[in-house]
Amino acid sequence: MLTKEILKKQLENFPDQFSIDELIEHLILLNKIENGNKQSEENNVISDSDLDKEIEQWFK
Repeated sequence: MLTKEILKKQLENFPDQFSIDELIEHLILLNKIENGNKQSEENNVISDSDLDKEIEQWFK
């Protein structure tokens, strides 16, 4: 989950003029990265070999 602090830091790094779409896209990306990091820390990941097997099933 994004915090006000993260949002403030991101706004400081943005140019003086930007579209709301650019901001939203950036915040969505940050949220996805944060969720991925959290999943990784909680060891909620899939191994490469399991991923390969799952992808193989898609094409059967």
